[in-house]
Amino acid sequence: MKINNNILLEVNNLCISTASKNNVKSLVKNISFNIRKNEIIGLLGESGSGKSLTSLAILKLLNKDQFKVSGEILFQEKDLLKIEDYKMLKIRGAEISMIFQEPMSALNPTMKIGKQLSEVYKIHQAKSNFNIQKKIKQLIKKVKLEKVENILQKYPHEISGGQKQRIMIIMALACKPKLLIADEPTTALDLTVQKEIIKILQSLQKTENLSILFISHDLKLVSKIAHRLIILKDGEIIEKGVSKDIFKTPKSNYTKALLSLIINHKRRPKILPTIKTFDINKKPELQNNVNRLKRQRDIYSKEPILKINNVSKFYNTSTNLFVKNKEYKALENVDLNLYAGETLGLIGESGSGKSTLSNAILKIHSFEEGKIYYEGKDISILRGKDLLNFRKQVQIIFQDPYTSLNPMKNIQQTISEPIKYHRLILEKKEILEKVIELLNDVGLDETFLSRYPHELSGGQRQRVCIARAISLKPKIIICDECVSALDVSVQATILNLLNSLKNKYNFTYMFISHDLSVVRYMSDRIVVLFKGKIVEYEEADKLFSEPKNDYTKKLIKSSTLLCL
Repeated sequence: MKINNNILLEVNNLCISTASKNNVKSLVKNISFNIRKNEIIGLLGESGSGKSLTSLAILKLLNKDQFKVSGEILFQEKDLLKIEDYKMLKIRGAEISMIFQEPMSALNPTMKIGKQLSEVYKIHQAKSNFNIQKKIKQLIKKVKLEKVENILQKYPHEISGGQKQRIMIIMALACKPKLLIADEPTTALDLTVQKEIIKILQSLQKTENLSILFISHDLKLVSKIAHRLIILKDGEIIEKGVSKDIFKTPKSNYTKALLSLIINHKRRPKILPTIKTFDINKKPELQNNVNRLKRQRDIYSKEPILKINNVSKFYNTSTNLFVKNKEYKALENVDLNLYAGETLGLIGESGSGKSTLSNAILKIHSFEEGKIYYEGKDISILRGKDLLNFRKQVQIIFQDPYTSLNPMKNIQQTISEPIKYHRLILEKKEILEKVIELLNDVGLDETFLSRYPHELSGGQRQRVCIARAISLKPKIIICDECVSALDVSVQATILNLLNSLKNKYNFTYMFISHDLSVVRYMSDRIVVLFKGKIVEYEEADKLFSEPKNDYTKKLIKSSTLLCL
């Protein structure tokens, strides 16, 4: 076969299926595409579409006992599927590298950053320690980490998510690969950090003569980095072509449906469209602004259910016993009210104090100054039954549904656990009936009772987390980045579900997110945090149309740049 000299990687009729003889399932079906030299290709699709399987097949990392792979993957005229394993070891990392989705799990928590970076060179290149350190320092400058004090002496848990992802980029580029596979490299990072990572990748692509396969479920993000797009659905290529052309004039209805899910409305839709409800001829029904404003007037005419008065939280950052303690202000004089029935949005970059504030409200962490009152009671003095009752009334839905579920417990055990602990229901039969009712509330049925978390999709796991959170009939639910780890089609479904449950049970939400379009859609009012301080606190639509603070303007501009 004659190979185009400008093509770095060519995938021909790639098929991936399960290796089980009894139950063969086709996962990737005859897909073909190529990646040219110095080009960025975007690989898009929902969870389960075959994106990660395709990337793992390129690196020959799929377990032969679990997956059967056929077709051709030609890299510089060599078929990677036919190369011996020991030869493939020399290609991985040296010629084809990968940045994984979750940097915390990809980095060794017991090793300092400097040692982990040096290890990459020692495996692939016979360089002296002096040359290794010189190369590491060069790459640290390229990913803009040179201002971080003693970065090489830190452990992964001592640096931010964005910094960890930059370390992963250094590790991937250490041996000057020709192809970089970036698998969801900005998932769960806030907008400003996402923008920085994208700029770094675009810069490195030019300076290092890289080709990049950029895998993501975030259409807004991919539109700003990819030259060409490949859109997968159920293991098949639905559409491929030049990025601008696909976003401007998509051909397939599936692509049109995906594009319609981007929340970028000047006016709020009543219900977010999903893949299943998408209708090319039907415009989304908009919320009635008059009714919404009337509802808000009713909400704010009453006393707040939660009052936060001048709360400050400090952390000791000194690691030397003989040096005077350095105090980092995670929160500084935070003052806000949460009203029954409202959704209060909380936005800000990593380290702004969002999670610290939610932990203070939940009494997970103490705070040094100020007061938090729940229904008029100071939560800092709650003890015994009063504290137990408070914990029932304030619940949280975490960002990652997989890590927040016990893998050893099935869904029935997971949802019934808080009911049993707080002794809301004592009879086993009634507990089971309640669990089934909760599953129905979140769009699942009793067939899920005996399943375990690993048997569920991301969206299904998050529904289970929601069912567990509402099992105690709380008054306040903190939604902490609860849709950021989900693909765009599942996000819409979960957001619609949260609004439906709020209307049914009159919940009060504190909605924390780095996605401004999601926060705007969900919230009545929005709080903007920056370095532990509230810099803006306003009605949602007004904050976006008339931002006053420079930091808020920067966030909104970053959001706009990542939108269509």
